[in-house]
Amino acid sequence: MESQKSPILKELIRKIGKSGVWVIILTLVILISSLFASLIQSDWGNVKIEKVIFEARDGQTVAYDLYVPETASIENKAPLMVVIAGFQRSRETQGHVALEFARRGFVVINIDPYSQGDSSSSQGIQGRAIATVEGYGAFDIIDYVYDNEDVYPFADKDRIGVTGHSAGGNAAYQAAVYFGQKSVNNNGVSKVHSVFISGYVLSITSSITYSKSNMGMDYALYDEGAFRNPLNDSAPDGTTKADMTWAIESHTFVNSGLEKQGLPLISLSSEVEIAKIYGNPNFRTMRMVFNTPTIHAFQPYDKDATKNMISFFEIAMDFRHETLNASDQVWQIKETLTTISLVASLAMIVPVASLLYRIPFFKKTKKVPVIDRTKRNVYGILNYLIVFLLTASFAALTYLPSAKLSLSLFPEASRSVNTWFFPQRMTNAVMIWAVLSGTFSMIVFTVSRLIGRFFKSKKTKESISIRQEIRTWELADGFRHGVKTIALALMVVTIYFLLLMMVYWIFHVDYRFIFVMAARPLNWKVLIQILIYFPFFFIFYLSNSIRVNSGQMHGKSPEWAKLLLSGVTNMAGLLIILFIQYVAFVRTGTIAYTELPDGTTQWLYVNILFTLIPIIFLMPFFNRWFYKISGNTLLGPIVICLIFVIMSLNNSVAYIPL
Repeated sequence: MESQKSPILKELIRKIGKSGVWVIILTLVILISSLFASLIQSDWGNVKIEKVIFEARDGQTVAYDLYVPETASIENKAPLMVVIAGFQRSRETQGHVALEFARRGFVVINIDPYSQGDSSSSQGIQGRAIATVEGYGAFDIIDYVYDNEDVYPFADKDRIGVTGHSAGGNAAYQAAVYFGQKSVNNNGVSKVHSVFISGYVLSITSSITYSKSNMGMDYALYDEGAFRNPLNDSAPDGTTKADMTWAIESHTFVNSGLEKQGLPLISLSSEVEIAKIYGNPNFRTMRMVFNTPTIHAFQPYDKDATKNMISFFEIAMDFRHETLNASDQVWQIKETLTTISLVASLAMIVPVASLLYRIPFFKKTKKVPVIDRTKRNVYGILNYLIVFLLTASFAALTYLPSAKLSLSLFPEASRSVNTWFFPQRMTNAVMIWAVLSGTFSMIVFTVSRLIGRFFKSKKTKESISIRQEIRTWELADGFRHGVKTIALALMVVTIYFLLLMMVYWIFHVDYRFIFVMAARPLNWKVLIQILIYFPFFFIFYLSNSIRVNSGQMHGKSPEWAKLLLSGVTNMAGLLIILFIQYVAFVRTGTIAYTELPDGTTQWLYVNILFTLIPIIFLMPFFNRWFYKISGNTLLGPIVICLIFVIMSLNNSVAYIPL
């Protein structure tokens, strides 16, 4: 029997080839890592998770994940936590918070804010009022759950908590104020028992007096947005605006609880003690302030920040797990597993394309790639350096101006107003930059190549023309070849997302590396928007593919080294911006790019670079690998542009009237 199995296995491998073997292996990696990520998310089956589409006011819908631990029942009601993601984030970015509360016995509703993820846009209220009037959709959900006894009867309606990070933290704060004001119609009791605000203090003003909830807050000690906060003149020299021991906001925050109990207030000349319990949780006057030593973007994924949040709600709601303390966290394991899924899914797209080329319909379009190992001469090296310096400088100098330009080109989205005309506020800025950068890089590359041909022609007496240069770009040979290449690319992308949808349907997890890069299930909003954004981003991706395969891979150095160099040169311009931003931050306590007088929030566009830079670094790798299996420079940019742009659109704010 053993001797018979080996030939059968060898024959199977021969038929499907190495590409088929890799597709099978990587699919198994995705399924296994997703399985264990799902088990951790559900606390090994002790928590039931389901996606819910809630019908809110004005025909709007809010998508959320409902986490119900098996310990929660009608006889043993559990506190209810409402978790709200921040700006440019879907509910999955707060999944780690949801799972940590759920495994401790809390019922959790983890929502997609309006205009993000799978939730609809807000139709009646638009702009910043979405947070204050609707809580990004949370207010209607809280009203619905609280006012209907038969809705989630296993949840303790008298212990509803709300938390969120950044803009989600603002929505959490607004929930305390909103339901505090409405409590006059509810015998003076707010529907929201306790609130925890993460990464947002701008709203903490006199409006906090309306709150009738226990409240906690955690502001990153190195939060880049602290430049907007007022400075306490009583603070010692050198105190930053993000230091909550002296911040005006933390004093206002703590005093709001002390005042309700008639206790002495803390003057601005005195420190607020970090992690101290002020007030009384039984009277809903409790206040706790934290100041986690991290930056804004990484705060949601800081173990201590998560610990602070858990500790607050355990005290505020008097609800503790018998064996788990606030430091016992497993979300990091789940995030590691979904990262493995993400890496495996991206690694699989090239073998999938290679496998599709075995189909006769596509096989005829496959060409032998041109591999030029000619050693670069001095001119070639000098040419490479000049092109690199010009393109990197242009990328650095045009990125933030592109953000400003987007305000005038796309005014509706820039004001958070629903529109069909390029509805993604932050993506619009990146798109403008991509078009400018891709076009400029292609022009510089072409001119440098023509100059090189000119000097070479003096010796060889060959004629030079742009047409001859274009032929070296190895684009599709003719219309039929191009159509088949596009068809194959669409099949690769379809297979990628079909597998993702299947994984999500079975395991309720997607592929993601925290907030940096994520592939989540598709929705109709994204499919509509890809038609709008793809042609413009494709200019950038195609430009990179031509430059990589027609110029940057020359020479005798190992190809991995040349690809690594290409990836670094790709992102060099944007890295300069990050470098300037955080060097200034370290030296002065204030970031270099804050806000312009016209309201352009430069620092938010700089934050996008954390997700944009990894994609730009990977581009030359994929463009080269696809070229080597296809022999043309068209396949790679179509595939990776579709996948990466869909990822971006699916995880960004979209003010589209749907």
